Amino acid sequence: MIEQGTPSYRKATVALALGSFLVFCNLYLFQPLLPVMASHFGVSATKVNWLLAAGTFSLALSLVPWAIASETLGRYRIMLVSLFLLPCVGLLMLAADSLLMLSLARAAMGVALAGFAAVAVAYMAEEFTSKALMLAVGTYISANSLGGIAGRLYGGLVTELWSWQVAVVGMAIFSFIGACLVYLWLPKPQHFSPVIAHDSKQEYSTSHADSSYRSVDTIPSKIGHLRAQHRAIVQHLRNPTLWLAMLVGGINFALFVNLYSVMGFRMVAPPYSLPVSITSLIFLCYLSGTVTAKLSGKWSLHFSPVTGMIVGSVISMLGLWIAAYESLMVMLAGLLLISSGAFFTHSLAYAWVSREAKTAKATATALYLVHYYVGGSVGGFYLIACWQHGGWQGVLLGGMALYGLLFWLCYRLRSYDQQASSVMTKMTP
Repeated sequence: MIEQGTPSYRKATVALALGSFLVFCNLYLFQPLLPVMASHFGVSATKVNWLLAAGTFSLALSLVPWAIASETLGRYRIMLVSLFLLPCVGLLMLAADSLLMLSLARAAMGVALAGFAAVAVAYMAEEFTSKALMLAVGTYISANSLGGIAGRLYGGLVTELWSWQVAVVGMAIFSFIGACLVYLWLPKPQHFSPVIAHDSKQEYSTSHADSSYRSVDTIPSKIGHLRAQHRAIVQHLRNPTLWLAMLVGGINFALFVNLYSVMGFRMVAPPYSLPVSITSLIFLCYLSGTVTAKLSGKWSLHFSPVTGMIVGSVISMLGLWIAAYESLMVMLAGLLLISSGAFFTHSLAYAWVSREAKTAKATATALYLVHYYVGGSVGGFYLIACWQHGGWQGVLLGGMALYGLLFWLCYRLRSYDQQASSVMTKMTP
């Protein structure tokens, strides 16, 4: 197992962080361009949101298939295939000449991105020690935020100076170079065992040392493998300590990413009327999330992760209210708090699902991300509609409804966690 502080740990975390950085650069390249693209195509803010939602939604739908494939083919192969697809799919976007075609190309990008996102944490869960895992996940999610920042800033600036096509070409070149570096640095797995079918029942092996499967018994039929994966999905969704954390991640992301989209529309509109190259700078506020994502690993070593999810949600909610004040500096302060709280909650919920899933970990983390990105996709149409019909006051009302749901989910998760801890205590001699 990879221990914290070893050369293998440093190589693995850097490689995984770089892969994560590439994924989120590509995913959010078009987010700061939504107001510009709405004007370019002559469509409403809600319709142009498909440029963001198509990528996140297709990513969400592709996570479980990629995770299922990784249970047989291995996490390592899937991650590399995913990364090397990025420049290929990115260049396909250059052929798009309408909002529909560009949205479909962005959907194809989401499918490519999903491979790495679906299995990276499962790779960590199998290859890292328990302590190293929590810290590595924090680093990985910090790279998420940095990638999101870089992709948005790059997209806004290059599009303002040249065009979105130039931005796409540059991102494809960068993605290819990054994929090559990940291939060179990422250690090959030592503790992966495939999920297999055994007799008439399906069992799951997540430990290299599991001796239940040997010789020809470790070669499942395709049908048996799919049945095994279906059973794993049902098992995870029936586990309230997993499913509630997945819902927390989805609602949290629905608020976080789309409050930024709404803020972009707010800043390009009167009385601010800022150019897109300037409004894209709001994504520097993601840096506060980079810090809190790292801190989440240390929090989980000393305090309850569920309590941390509540704390992060409170901080994010305060940012929503502070951003209501009509001052650019105060609005930025609000975004800093939204990022800080949202990334703290996401890091803890993500690591929670990976840790609590006892079997088929890649499927479990993929299911978390399905909820996460579906929340981001649907939440965009919801909050942008609130903005169009009620301005920031409408966003406040709509946002508070989601925060109320988020707190209720955290409360239920804590209750189930306490019940499970009580049962374990009674069972311990």
